[in-house]
Amino acid sequence: MPSLLAQARRLVIKVGSSLVTAQGQGLDHAALAQWAEQIAELKRRNRQVLLVSSGAVAEGMQRLGWERRPRQLHELQAAAAVGQMGLVQAYESCFRTHGLHTAQILLTHEDLADRKRYLNARSTLRALLQLNTIPVINENDTVATDEIKFGDNDTLAALVTNLVEADALVILTDQPGLFTRDPRRYADAELVREGSAGDPALEQMAGGAGSHIGSGGMLTKVRAARRAARSGAHTIIASGREPHVLLRLTDGELIGTQLTAETMTLAARKQWLADHLQVRGRLTLDAGAVRALTRDGKSLLPIGVYDLAGEFERGEVVSCLDPEGREVARGLVNYSSGETRRILRAPSHEIEARLGYIDEPELIHRDNLVLL
Repeated sequence: MPSLLAQARRLVIKVGSSLVTAQGQGLDHAALAQWAEQIAELKRRNRQVLLVSSGAVAEGMQRLGWERRPRQLHELQAAAAVGQMGLVQAYESCFRTHGLHTAQILLTHEDLADRKRYLNARSTLRALLQLNTIPVINENDTVATDEIKFGDNDTLAALVTNLVEADALVILTDQPGLFTRDPRRYADAELVREGSAGDPALEQMAGGAGSHIGSGGMLTKVRAARRAARSGAHTIIASGREPHVLLRLTDGELIGTQLTAETMTLAARKQWLADHLQVRGRLTLDAGAVRALTRDGKSLLPIGVYDLAGEFERGEVVSCLDPEGREVARGLVNYSSGETRRILRAPSHEIEARLGYIDEPELIHRDNLVLL
């Protein structure tokens, strides 16, 4: 099977820290120039490209003389603030030689958790693509806190893929792709050439975190592929050390691991709900309610909920769990946590008697709910 990138017109390309830094010794300007050259050629081939690039923290570490990635949040923020200057300047210089402009986009989870800011970010990115500009996207580490961090640029790249409805996500790393086992520990590990992005077995194959320079690992890449598949995007995990890897992939050559999106594309509103990384509460459903949601496409009624956790307000995002604790859906709740506790297991016609009023007969309307 040839690379699915051959048909992709809008691409999100993520390059990891190990590919843009010289073993933690600041930015590798020759490597950045090479990425710019390939992306410029993709532009000449009428491809739209968004670049999610790590490297700011690593560049900041080098400038500050730090040998190990710090663990304290304020030190990471300081390193990102220092390094972001060099990262953006370097990319702008590299792309300028090809007659292309770049735009710096720094995002936090709050930018995508808030519906209005989500739509603003979406509109800005689409406008930049129309202006033939290369968006260079990174997490806004200088202001992000543990509660609002994406956690790694693999997750961020997948969310950007959903945000702009890209055709494909390319995750470039220092590994050839996904292996059946950790190739650093097992000699019989085999490279997974193709798979389904939603296959649960992929997470079992993926190992832990990677180098001390970056924050991700193969597991975050597999999960990013599953997330990108929600908007119908295919994912390729490949080595950025391969010569001209982006051009060869778009020529149809299968390099690394190709994970195909098997699910139907979600509507933009439901993408946003599905990708809401931070839910405010959890509702545990009985088996009948799970069937009503997953098989019959029904709304969630309070009678089908027997437990809840967390504190939330009307209109916030909550998770819906089956009796075994597996998340089956996510949606915008019509009642606060305090109100929900009072109407648990109640038929809808009793809501007014229990609360003294009724806003909606459903706890979550099916139009505001997405299955996972």
